[in-house]
Amino acid sequence: MSETSWIQITILLIFVLDPFGNVPVVLSVLKSIPKVRQRRIIAREMLIGLGILSLFLFFGESFLKLFHLETDAVRIAGGVIFFVIAIKMIFPGDKGSASLYGSEGEPFIVPIAMPLIAGPSALATLLVLSNSHSDKMVLLSASLLTAWFISSSILLMAPFLFEILKSKGLMALERLMGMLLLMLAVQMFIDGVRNIFA
Repeated sequence: MSETSWIQITILLIFVLDPFGNVPVVLSVLKSIPKVRQRRIIAREMLIGLGILSLFLFFGESFLKLFHLETDAVRIAGGVIFFVIAIKMIFPGDKGSASLYGSEGEPFIVPIAMPLIAGPSALATLLVLSNSHSDKMVLLSASLLTAWFISSSILLMAPFLFEILKSKGLMALERLMGMLLLMLAVQMFIDGVRNIFA
């Protein structure tokens, strides 16, 4: 990913944010909330999530320097993380992810803003990107904003999407995104190993 473009980073971040996979989870969390209120809650939580993601993007490199981590080590670790995420997206398990975030009342920060939006996978991704492309912070910021905007739009349309695609359609989309992320993960791992032996 030495010559990474804006669209490549944006697509990667969309895969990691996994908005289609989060649609049934968000609907499960907000099932007791009136529909008029649901969109306001989603918009608020997405803004909080963006703030958390931005902190990791801009201060992630300082965090890595504190532990003396090299770029190739971070790239390989990122490939492994993406690999695990992709496997979970392709094989979500019997109960799926919706059952993990069941809650009563109106959610605040947890579980929508964090960990659904600003989860470990998204934060780890931004750490990897900020370290690997520290000279392209404007590009990374633009990619993050674009991926966040697309993810927010999908989640705001969650009830509508669920009515059209149903649970099986959303599952198929999530698995397709998982397959693409799996290929990106393998490529990142190969690039990291190649640079070490070169």
